[in-house]
Amino acid sequence: MTGHTERPLLFLDVDGPLLPFGENPQRVPQGATPDSRLARLGSRLAALPCELVWATTWEEEANAEMAPRIGLPPLAVVRWPEATEQHERADRWFGLCWKTRTLVNWAGGRPFAWIDDEITDADREWVSAHHGGRALLHHVESHMGLADDDFAVLDQWFQAL
Repeated sequence: MTGHTERPLLFLDVDGPLLPFGENPQRVPQGATPDSRLARLGSRLAALPCELVWATTWEEEANAEMAPRIGLPPLAVVRWPEATEQHERADRWFGLCWKTRTLVNWAGGRPFAWIDDEITDADREWVSAHHGGRALLHHVESHMGLADDDFAVLDQWFQAL
């Protein structure tokens, strides 16, 4: 982890939230290019009162490939441990996203928001039972990506902290 500031964390997934896919991927406003959409996302993310952290299978590639495209500096990166058979079984049983346990451990009790297209109510319930701090698990539609409504939810949550 970086530093010892107690700013809340924002765990960022790339595929889906930042790079939409599926039906009508990367709906770009008229007159804008996909890269201008990404640059706007980057400036909006940078303006949030939190520490941004990559929480993606891209790992360090997110700093090499995505950060420059969206105008962010290199960010801290969550590294995914090998899942134990016991955790994999439990996660399947509870219907958890494979990232959930690692992100709760990484946060270490700090408040965090997590934006991802794989989050379900099972993840929210597990986090509320296993994380000592406040948490917002916000599902983003993979074919839409982060949109104004998502930023409104994040803004409201960070202001309430």
